[in-house]
Amino acid sequence: MLGAVLSFAAMAVAVRELQRHVGSFEIVFLRSIVMLALAIGFVARSGVATLRTQRLHLHFGRNLIHLLGQTLWVYSIGALTLATVFAIEFTMPVWTAILAAIFLHERLTAPRLVQLTLGLAGVLVILRPGGGDFHPAALAMILGSLCYASSFIFTKRLSSTDSALAILFWMSVIQTPISLALALPQWVTPFAVDLPWIVGVGCGAFFAHYCMTRSMMLVDATVAVPIDFIRLPLIAVIGALFYGEAFDPMVIVGAAIIFAGTYYSLSRERR
Repeated sequence: MLGAVLSFAAMAVAVRELQRHVGSFEIVFLRSIVMLALAIGFVARSGVATLRTQRLHLHFGRNLIHLLGQTLWVYSIGALTLATVFAIEFTMPVWTAILAAIFLHERLTAPRLVQLTLGLAGVLVILRPGGGDFHPAALAMILGSLCYASSFIFTKRLSSTDSALAILFWMSVIQTPISLALALPQWVTPFAVDLPWIVGVGCGAFFAHYCMTRSMMLVDATVAVPIDFIRLPLIAVIGALFYGEAFDPMVIVGAAIIFAGTYYSLSRERR
């Protein structure tokens, strides 16, 4: 889980650096190319059999939604403070609970309703609607979190038959041509100095997904999720030190409220 935390932070920094002259769709395409190369390397070790699937339609649906979420995340990284983006991202479990109730027929239990209530309260604390500092990119990031939650529902269905490597591989295969087609109209050839950041955004995405999947396999969610919260103060420090972003304590407070609801729900479900 610490590997996932560091990977997400590295990915955010790489995106911020690439945004100096590269567009959002192009960044998503470059990320997909690096992820595809990594996935092929893993397949070479484990064998092509790990990629077998009879649910390509689900992979396609998942990746259309995830591609939209990733593009909105990249856009938000350039428009908001890094801490605000990561704080809003913590709403993903809230949207996942709602979508799971609708599409997977999971019950909205009392702990999940508490999670939902605190999650929405935390968002209001972070965004403070009506305040002068509100940025439309915040709404884009909320929609991005909803897209991530939707893709998680697809992943939950796919994981019953397909391996984690297969999910990552088909993610790269499907998203690469689509993001390329979207990036071509405003294509800017990256400079040589951008190469480390291109590798960073691809490796960050791949290993964040891989580490998080592995952590959920090895330990309870109630153990893994609190560690994930570390990435908020970590990215706030990175934003302050390297990009001169002002520290907003209400972002931490709002994220803590969202996290409290998520942790309460997880701990009660475990019991």
